[in-house]
Amino acid sequence: MTYFTWRESGLTADCSSLEAMASRFEESASLMRRMSSEGFQLERHGTEQRITHPDPTVFEAWGFVSEESPVRQLTLIPDLQN
Repeated sequence: MTYFTWRESGLTADCSSLEAMASRFEESASLMRRMSSEGFQLERHGTEQRITHPDPTVFEAWGFVSEESPVRQLTLIPDLQN
């Protein structure tokens, strides 16, 4: 399953007011709700949080890059010469 690891490292570090911080959290919440409605899920793996989607096409359409091992990412291309 395609995934990336969620690491929050200062979502509001560049905000200069409480209003700016609130806006940033609201924007983030809206994005997370949209992702959830399109089938993304949060999975815990030890101390990591991974955002996953069962359909690699949807995952890639959002611009995400899978952190799966390269072997798991391989897609077989049919031999069209036969």
